[in-house]
Amino acid sequence: MRIGELAERTGVSVRALRYYEEQRLLAAERSGSGQRRYADNAVGRVKLIQQLYAAGISSASILEMLPCVVTGVAAPEVLAKLRGHRSSVVKQIEELQETLQQLDTVIAGATKAYTTGVPCPPG
Repeated sequence: MRIGELAERTGVSVRALRYYEEQRLLAAERSGSGQRRYADNAVGRVKLIQQLYAAGISSASILEMLPCVVTGVAAPEVLAKLRGHRSSVVKQIEELQETLQQLDTVIAGATKAYTTGVPCPPG
């Protein structure tokens, strides 16, 4: 598929896809006229890259771990980094769960204030 189609199917900008290619996170073949052509599995790879970026993982670390995704084999130092990234994601999830609980408390208070006519916060 061409770069525009990959961008559309993944929700990622063409510019970002070019950046992924510069960082060696994504590979494209070139047509005779120089246009990028991506395999169908590029959609899944781009989505994985996006998820890893969203988790705060650098492009260098992503580059290191991508072969593990393909082969299922990882060197001990890469495995240690993966475990470290996993711990970081777990911490982010815990923090988001706390934020969600706080939001639920605020929403409950605001809902009660709205239904009773008592200002939130009172006084």
